[in-house]
Amino acid sequence: MNTRPGTTFAAACVFDAYGTLFDFSGPVARCAASLGGNAGALVALWRDKQLQYTWLRSLQGHYVPFTRVTADALDYALDALGIDDPSLRDELLTLYAVVPAFPDAARALAHLKAAGVRTFILSNGTSAMLESAVRAAGLSPLIDGVLSVEAVGVYKPDPRVYRLAVDAVGATAGRIAFVSANGWDAYAAAAFGLQTFWCNRAGQPSERLPGTPARQILSLDGLPECLGLTNEVPTTAIPEI
Repeated sequence: MNTRPGTTFAAACVFDAYGTLFDFSGPVARCAASLGGNAGALVALWRDKQLQYTWLRSLQGHYVPFTRVTADALDYALDALGIDDPSLRDELLTLYAVVPAFPDAARALAHLKAAGVRTFILSNGTSAMLESAVRAAGLSPLIDGVLSVEAVGVYKPDPRVYRLAVDAVGATAGRIAFVSANGWDAYAAAAFGLQTFWCNRAGQPSERLPGTPARQILSLDGLPECLGLTNEVPTTAIPEI
C-alpha cells in the first residue's frame, strides 16, 4: 500500500449506496420522455418520500424491505403528480434494480482496491437490490462485501446499522472509513464513531445534528487523497460506466 508518511489508514472503506455510489435519478432519467416536465419533480418527491418512509417505519417499529419502501414512495409520488400509468410505474421499479453508478464511483473504488483497502457497501437497500446494482454497474470486482439493514430490521440512522460495518470489518469504529453523500447519514455515522467522509455532491450546508464528518469532499475522486493514498491506478483497472 502506497501512502503518505504519517497518515493513519482505515482498516476498510465502507460506502453508502444510493446517492453515493449509485445515481438514484437514473431510472427517471431513462423514462424522461414519458414524464415530460414532471421528471425533475418525480426524482425529488420519490427520493424524499423514500427516506421519510424509512425513518417513520423505524420509529414505528414497522420494518419492511427497501423494495416495498421504494415502491410505496413511488406510488405516493406518482399520485401526488397526477401520473396514472401502471406500465411506467413498473418500468421505473425495474430500472431501480439496475440503477446506474456515478462515474467517480468506479474510479475511487479502483484506487482503493489497487492500494489494498477493503471496500464494503452499507445500505438501506436489500442484499438482492444492492447485488443487482453492483453487477449491472460492473463494480463486482471492486466490492468485498455488501451489508444490508435487513440483517437488523431497522433503517439508518439507527446505530445498529453502523454496527454492521464494525462487525463485518472486525475493527474498531474509528479505524473504519465511512463515505456517504447524504449529510444526515454522514453525521449519524460520525456520531456512532466511524471515520466519516461526506461526499457533499450538492454543496449543501452543514447539518445541525450530532457527529461531525472528518472531511467533506465534492466527489469520490477526492477520497483517495483524504485517505493518504498515493498509488497510481491503471485505467484498465477502472470499469467503464
